[in-house]
Amino acid sequence: MNLDVKRILSHDCGPFWQFVKYGVIGVLSTGVQTGIFYLLAFTCLKCLTPDDLVITLAKKFLSVDLPSVSFTGQEAWYASRGTIAAAATAVGFVVANVFCWLMNRWFVFKPGKFKWYAEFGMFFGAATLATVIALGAMKLLIDGFGLMTTLAVVVEVVVSFLVNFFVRKFFIFRG
Repeated sequence: MNLDVKRILSHDCGPFWQFVKYGVIGVLSTGVQTGIFYLLAFTCLKCLTPDDLVITLAKKFLSVDLPSVSFTGQEAWYASRGTIAAAATAVGFVVANVFCWLMNRWFVFKPGKFKWYAEFGMFFGAATLATVIALGAMKLLIDGFGLMTTLAVVVEVVVSFLVNFFVRKFFIFRG
């Protein structure tokens, strides 16, 4: 197979490579959002409990004690743990979506269907809608079902990714 890297990186790469590039940028953007989430979750917006998967894995495999918050279940903060997790996600969301918009515009979709500021507004609006839906699912899983924060974040990311791709491909950008 002859890989023409210049063509693959162009806007005229075809639907397969477009989806691959979207996925790579999605992974990078998710890394930005998740990195910011955990930075905040470990520092000023503490929402991780000692039994959280990330805390447990870091201790087991890296011999690192990451910051977490112990609880009896009666603390006021614990009742709002889902809201605190959503706030940390929201901060990461803003930074990650500016990065994602730029990368999608440069490497995946053809810009120009709308003026750049309208495109950015719609991109951010679609991402906001997808994230609100996904954050609702995350909050429900944490507060309603007691799911650990890290697993709820995984569900939030998957839901958001799928909604965003279809809205961006078919409504915002030119294919």
